[in-house]
Amino acid sequence: MGLKLYFLRHGQTAYSKTGGYCGKIENDPGLTPEGYQMAQAFAEAYSHLPWKAIYASPLYRTRETVRPLCEKIGVAMELREGLQEISYGQWEGMHPKDIDRQDHDLYVKWLTDPAWNAPPDGERGIDIARRSSQVLEEIQTTHDNGNILIVSHKATIRIMLCGLLGVDIKYYRDRFLMAVAAVSLVEITATGPLFHFIGDRSHLNSYLRALPST
Repeated sequence: MGLKLYFLRHGQTAYSKTGGYCGKIENDPGLTPEGYQMAQAFAEAYSHLPWKAIYASPLYRTRETVRPLCEKIGVAMELREGLQEISYGQWEGMHPKDIDRQDHDLYVKWLTDPAWNAPPDGERGIDIARRSSQVLEEIQTTHDNGNILIVSHKATIRIMLCGLLGVDIKYYRDRFLMAVAAVSLVEITATGPLFHFIGDRSHLNSYLRALPST
């Protein structure tokens, strides 16, 4: 058995429900009632796997998403700052339509190449790639086989997948859908990363899968 990296995006929050930007927002939001249902559904579907370790972003929504699994299988989550979501800076908590009206030129510049451009006082994609890749390196150094769960956020997971797949980070918003509670699996083999699936939500019931998700 090789090293298998499972990437889990957190469950629904008020911001993912409405489309507002929520990164390292000051008022760290938790999950909606439906978000907690997603967390429980993941725990039920994936508790049968023998997990060697669970790494999570320290933000509240990620910790609450993986908590049901941790309690069910008795494995403690290991928190890593490098797995946090992008900092949206001055755009935290705002809706894209409002940002477009307020900072149109900056917004278009960021959308065109988010790898090298950042929201005002926020982070560039390459900054997220640097800190998250350090966590992936730690995991691969510590574990040479087994199932590892990485619980993180929409932008951060997509950027990590770009790095593993060899996709230019500037396209992280354009190449991967990553709905709330989505799971992706990458196996690290002798010849490089092998993608098994990306953005799977089959562990959720039809009602949860149909909810708005950004």
